[in-house]
Amino acid sequence: MPSTPHFLALSLFLASALDTLPQSAPWQGSLDKLRGTPQPAATHRAPPDWMVSAVSAEPGVFRSTEPGTITLENGLLRQTFKLSPNAATVGLDHLITGEPILRAVEPEAALTLDGHAYNIGGLGGQPDRAYLTPAWIQSLTNHPASFQFTGFTTGKPTAPFAWKRVRHSADLPWPPNGAALTLSFRGPDDATRGLAVEVHYEIYSQMPVLGKWLTISNGTSHPLRINRLTTERLAAVEAESAVDERPNTAWRTPAITVLSDYMFKGMDVVTGNHVGQWVTDPTFNTQVSYDLKTPCLLVCEPPIGPGAVLAPGQTLTSFRSWFVFHDSYERERQGLGIRRAHRMLAPWSTENPIMMHVRSAESKAFRLAADQCAETGFEMMIYTFGSGLNAESDDPGYLLKIRADVDYAKSRGLEVGAYSLFSSRRIDDANDVINPKTGKTGGAIFGNAPCFASNWGTNYFRKLTNFIAQTGLTLLEHDGPYPGDYCASTNHPGHTNLDDSQWVQWQTSYRLYSWCREQGVYINQPDYYFFAGGNKTAMGYREVNWSLPRAQQLIHARQNIYDGTWTKPQTAGWMFVPLTEYQGGGAAATIEPLRDHLPDYEGHLANTLGAGVQACWRGPRLYDSDETKALVKRWVAWFKQYRDILESDIIHGRRADGRDVDYLVHVNPRLKHRALVMIHNPLTVGVHRDVVVPLHYAGLSGSAKIREGEGSPKRYHLDPQGRAVVPVTIPAQSRTWLLVEAP
Repeated sequence: MPSTPHFLALSLFLASALDTLPQSAPWQGSLDKLRGTPQPAATHRAPPDWMVSAVSAEPGVFRSTEPGTITLENGLLRQTFKLSPNAATVGLDHLITGEPILRAVEPEAALTLDGHAYNIGGLGGQPDRAYLTPAWIQSLTNHPASFQFTGFTTGKPTAPFAWKRVRHSADLPWPPNGAALTLSFRGPDDATRGLAVEVHYEIYSQMPVLGKWLTISNGTSHPLRINRLTTERLAAVEAESAVDERPNTAWRTPAITVLSDYMFKGMDVVTGNHVGQWVTDPTFNTQVSYDLKTPCLLVCEPPIGPGAVLAPGQTLTSFRSWFVFHDSYERERQGLGIRRAHRMLAPWSTENPIMMHVRSAESKAFRLAADQCAETGFEMMIYTFGSGLNAESDDPGYLLKIRADVDYAKSRGLEVGAYSLFSSRRIDDANDVINPKTGKTGGAIFGNAPCFASNWGTNYFRKLTNFIAQTGLTLLEHDGPYPGDYCASTNHPGHTNLDDSQWVQWQTSYRLYSWCREQGVYINQPDYYFFAGGNKTAMGYREVNWSLPRAQQLIHARQNIYDGTWTKPQTAGWMFVPLTEYQGGGAAATIEPLRDHLPDYEGHLANTLGAGVQACWRGPRLYDSDETKALVKRWVAWFKQYRDILESDIIHGRRADGRDVDYLVHVNPRLKHRALVMIHNPLTVGVHRDVVVPLHYAGLSGSAKIREGEGSPKRYHLDPQGRAVVPVTIPAQSRTWLLVEAP
């Protein structure tokens, strides 16, 4: 039959139509096995607050009512995927607010391979990127140059590494409960034929959180360099509209917090985030911004690279990202969501041992401190910075000496850890990171720093892990972990050049911390490596403040705790209490001799333990008299008695300012003790105050039983917002606490 224009047009139309028929797809059988999307029950009542009451819906992957469409949902969020003619997210809805999060379709991911850019999935043809209608979804078209969808699998969330549980922690599952979906794609051209990309999604029980990452498998006959990888492109509904030009920092962005295991150089979720960025979407040409500058496209990719070469048969796994979708812009509620996601994704950060930083590694001094820790109820000791311990030694005799002291501490019921300095030090020109601007060492984030992919870095990793294993240590205090330095060296054995230097050093750091987690080794560090296995970072402090007079130190400490617990759990932030002089300040700044400054010592104990926070108690001893010993024992015993509620969610009451009382409220609707309020009076006179106690997040309404200290409980009325007004009397420069139960 001759090829006429009409015949060719008809053939192309039929081919396109057949491509979109779900019954012809190889994945149709998998789709048919899914349950249908659950429908919400009809009700005229407001849904219960998911932060207080359990959500009844179970997470899962479901078959949608639209042909060739599936959903990933948990009763709080719903992500909808269209699987034909290619796979793409066509819906993302917050089921609590009832509002869409997605405004436009993007590819599911993107790669640059040997200099050529590819989209992973995605659909085109949306006529207006301000919103997406069901009719438009049905008419979306395929991009043949994109990686093409081949099928999907479902399952449960997976753990990237094991968590060896050896100490007290919250009763949380690992991996988290939830549902998982994997979309599979194949390369579209000769260069990528045989290259497979899997896009992994997870959704979790009781949380408005989605997880995402990629695995890239090279089934071709030739190596491929992954110049860039993007794991997420989310075209979100803009948080606000503005016609005129404004600075980027002045824009309100959508209420989404990005967490990832590619976090470093930062003690909070904002500073530590190096992959999730809000950028402009110039293809969104109907936005109000005259210059198309609204930041409404969330892109997740590393700052540089990875620059990794993937040999035939090899697989690369990307970093993991998690997205916390908030239902409010209110600071406390957003913070609660982030903190709960943090505990779910890094449950080891709820390990919260009471620890002393021992100032000397000499056996006599160390064992004296061990005896005092055991006598007062402390749970862990650390050979602190400046103690003289060499954690990089592989001398057999030295290892045996340290092992003997560690075994002695263990016989007293204590764990032991060691301090090691990494990035903020200089090794030499051959092993330090090379500044890409100068081609020389220096100019790193901390001035000079070794490259973790150098010969020295390889040996450091081996020596440090061997020291921990041979001495029986169960804590690593890692000061100055890898902060994200680039390295332009082409001579280091672990990386090729600048392009892959950050990726390789991050992977090495990840391997160290996940190894620690698998061995049950606790990790203190001043960076946000929680999702790679870290336990605790700084609550937030300025070292020179510990040289201030003692009364000022107490106020600063409570400010640090108040400010540091907006986005991280109190168990994930360490404080610092120098019992001896620290960086100056003289007698006015020093707690030693301890028996001469018991009110200040007690103030620090109440500050930290009353907030559910652990401090680094640095010095040669914990007590120097029976009275001092009794003080420490009393506060440690009090903390352990109320540990469950003290380590529960914090609601911020009033920040310390030295002008009036300040307080924090611990809440947990699942405990007998629903709340504990720690109230401090910094004034030189006693006060009578009516303290407003917010108890909504304690799961209370109507009324509550509240007692002060160990006194008798009284019933208090709660206002419609769940708040009680409780009168208290607090002596000068002292404190009190309230315990709350259901009526």
